[in-house]
Amino acid sequence: MDHKAYIAERLHVAGVETQEIYASLAVPPDTSLGDYALPCFKFAKVLHKSPALIAEELAQAFPTDGVVSSVSAVNGYLNFKMDRMHLFETFWAEFTAAEMESGYGSSDMGGGKTVCIDYSSVNIAKPFHIGHLSTTVLGGALYRIFNFLGYRAVGINHLGDYGTQFGKLISAYKRWGNREEVERGGIHAINDLYVRFNSEATEEMEAEAREYFRLIESGDREANELFNWFKSLTLSYVGKIYDRLHVTFDSYCGESFYIDKIPAVVEKLKEKGLLVESRGAQVVDLEKFGMAPFIVLRSDGASLYATRDLAAAFYRKETYGFDKCLYVVAYQQNLHFQQLFKVIELMGEPWAKDMVHVAYGMVSLEDGAMSTRKGKVVWLEDVLSRCVEKAKQILSEKNPDLGDKDGVAEKVGVGAVIFGALYNNKIKDTVFSYDKALNFDGETSVYVQYTCARAASVLEKLTDTPFWSGENVQPNEREFELVKALASFPDTVRAAAENYEPSMIARWCVDTAQIFNKFYIECRVVNAETEELRRFRKTLTETANRTLRRALGLLGIGVPEKM
Repeated sequence: MDHKAYIAERLHVAGVETQEIYASLAVPPDTSLGDYALPCFKFAKVLHKSPALIAEELAQAFPTDGVVSSVSAVNGYLNFKMDRMHLFETFWAEFTAAEMESGYGSSDMGGGKTVCIDYSSVNIAKPFHIGHLSTTVLGGALYRIFNFLGYRAVGINHLGDYGTQFGKLISAYKRWGNREEVERGGIHAINDLYVRFNSEATEEMEAEAREYFRLIESGDREANELFNWFKSLTLSYVGKIYDRLHVTFDSYCGESFYIDKIPAVVEKLKEKGLLVESRGAQVVDLEKFGMAPFIVLRSDGASLYATRDLAAAFYRKETYGFDKCLYVVAYQQNLHFQQLFKVIELMGEPWAKDMVHVAYGMVSLEDGAMSTRKGKVVWLEDVLSRCVEKAKQILSEKNPDLGDKDGVAEKVGVGAVIFGALYNNKIKDTVFSYDKALNFDGETSVYVQYTCARAASVLEKLTDTPFWSGENVQPNEREFELVKALASFPDTVRAAAENYEPSMIARWCVDTAQIFNKFYIECRVVNAETEELRRFRKTLTETANRTLRRALGLLGIGVPEKM
């Protein structure tokens, strides 16, 4: 039951739509005042009355019933307290019904509409570094969230597999490479060859690299066999990291896939009269929109990654018929996507409005290491492994008898890295700290995982106790807080999708875990005063455990049974 909607429909403010009232209702900072609050300040101009008087009149007119237990006016705010038993009964009915279907928190909000999500987009022959973390886990979380809400999400890994760097790689391999050594060393061996080429390159070697790239483009058998080998080694390497991060894709179409689709897009631009020549290049002039020209073809007729992005957008619309197309790419590419979307709009495509750049900030380590640009290369696989190793050490100290330490440490360590990248608002730059991420008492996934393990331990002792089945139990303050938190989960998931912001779910996890732990400390479950109360509290514990696990699962984080 949507209690905000219930309140909004029963409030009658002259000249104000129900939807506006609904949007204005919020949870007050001091929950002792009420469960929902309506600020009346914005109505003062319409009603020509003071906010305090408006709140008083609305409070007197509002009908209290078995849903809303009391209404009060305080300093221009209208506060509503919900009937505790009604809230729990409603929540429990919705929870049990949803669990029998597709799971509590899920919905058919998407109605089968398609959302394409472009994320991770690895470069062939280059290892993952810490800078790739955000796009990968943010995109992976959005993929799961949209599927959970009834959309058809299409995960796209737009591989960086086109350019002269691959000619350089072939040249380096033929000069210094050994197949057995490269097979053994994998992507790092390939990267070492590429780095060596760039450090020793002469004009003759650069020319040779350009020729090898031309051979790739022209379909030369040997050049393409080598290129495809490098590609398979890369995908094998990143596949293992994706498995650890619980990230999946439906398409690995890279830049090279769109080369033969570029001429059709260029022809459309010509038909619309959008292409102009600038210093020999073909561009779309965007000056009147305050943007630099969008370069479509270089002076030598070659395409750029921007051109390939344009071709990819048209291909995705034609292939998937998307309702939204998301690009999970760092904020440094803001201008590129503004240009790309504007060009599609100028081409007369109504779906230009459905293109969304989901920008995010960068992740760095405490010593400032982030990417290859400053020469401080930190591979993502090393960050994951180090976090898992530290998690194992901490778990061994806290629980020496813990079984399957390796499996538990993997979930805890990898989960800490994912959560660290998702907890803050996506646009913020983040500094990752191993110690903070693995803090059992902080705002971390470890804290939430430990809460779930604690709940599971309680439930293990109550296997013979039935769940609550409608007995008359009056929830106390702690129980009521937990019910409210759990009841807010579906709205939180929807808001995360609407704002492309998985951090909302991450913060909900921490807040709800904190509320559960207060309940756990203050409310006896196993040794409850009565059988009815024991059933009721077992039910609360079960729903908290299951919902927290589901929330972490949407973020890509597994939960051990014991810690």
